[in-house]
Amino acid sequence: MIFSESRFPSCRIVFIALAATGLGLAGCSSRPTPPSFEIQLESTPPGADARTSFGPGCKTPCSVSTPLPDGNFTVTYTLDSFQPVTIPVQISGSAAGFMMPGTTRIDPNPVVAQLQPIVPPKPERKPTRPKKPNKPAAAAPAAAGSASPAPAQAVPPPPR
Repeated sequence: MIFSESRFPSCRIVFIALAATGLGLAGCSSRPTPPSFEIQLESTPPGADARTSFGPGCKTPCSVSTPLPDGNFTVTYTLDSFQPVTIPVQISGSAAGFMMPGTTRIDPNPVVAQLQPIVPPKPERKPTRPKKPNKPAAAAPAAAGSASPAPAQAVPPPPR
């Protein structure tokens, strides 16, 4: 028996319906994209390398656009001749639902770091020796007309 369109016109409709349903369900199997956010990264002085604890980074001033991390994170700033700085960032609010937008808040945004220069250590001073007292010079004869007697001509002590 041969199936012809005239005998089974509904076969074509069923086939089209099944194909459309399959294509429609294929879209449901993919995972939804996680919400993304943009965070501004700044530093004083500018030009520091800023890196988030979950990976992305850039040279300040800049911004990073990335999927929202699962929890709080940090941003670490580094720059030659400056001490590194790490700033904690808090994520608060609720995630997006099926019918509701998320109310996620990133604090602080922008994340700003004040970098401090590395102070070179002061050179150590060598301990100084105490000065030795000067030795008395050899007695020189008193000059003529001097008011004080020469040490060799000291006045004898008074009698007892």
